[in-house]
Amino acid sequence: MAFDFKKEFKEFYMPKDRPEIVEVPSTNYIAVRGEGDPNAEGGAYQRAISILYAVAYTLKMSYKSDYKIEGFFEYVVPPLEGFWWQGGTAGAGYGRKEDFHWISVIRLPDFVTREHFGWAVQAAEKKKRIDCSSAEFLTIHEGLCVQIMHLGPFDEEPKTVALMEEYLEKHGYVTDLTADRLHHEIYLSDARKVAPERWKTVIRHPIKKKA
Repeated sequence: MAFDFKKEFKEFYMPKDRPEIVEVPSTNYIAVRGEGDPNAEGGAYQRAISILYAVAYTLKMSYKSDYKIEGFFEYVVPPLEGFWWQGGTAGAGYGRKEDFHWISVIRLPDFVTREHFGWAVQAAEKKKRIDCSSAEFLTIHEGLCVQIMHLGPFDEEPKTVALMEEYLEKHGYVTDLTADRLHHEIYLSDARKVAPERWKTVIRHPIKKKA
């Protein structure tokens, strides 16, 4: 059976539909940065997703190539994730999608080094014939966070975020969104195949103890 991050790390990928606090360790990602409306047809966000998956699947299938990665094991490509922010706004303002800044990411297995990543970018470019130079190897340490499973369309996320805020207030914490600690989403549903009211999205915010 291929290693599935969602099943092996349920505490990070399968939270309940009520807030909970987690300590998130440092994690390595394939990352592409950009800005603008993620729904724009043929826009920067959609191009970024194509790059992420091109590199991700090149690494996943590397064992079938001449390039061998020490410690490699077969795995399921982890879900797409995103870190989001807007200038002058704490969190995400869904009425101004054109003002979004984002870092779209896919988790990397720990056996993937920067050297392996560099090989995958070049191999993906050659095979897929797309420019993957914007892909970067990025390590993020989120630390102490609150998270929840959001059910439904993205535009309804503010209601779910409000539940997290209420939870933090009761337990002596506050949201700690900064330039380095960002609104984080993990997408567990294929929006092309699943109706919006059934979308599952992990929402995660960095937190700290209330002063």
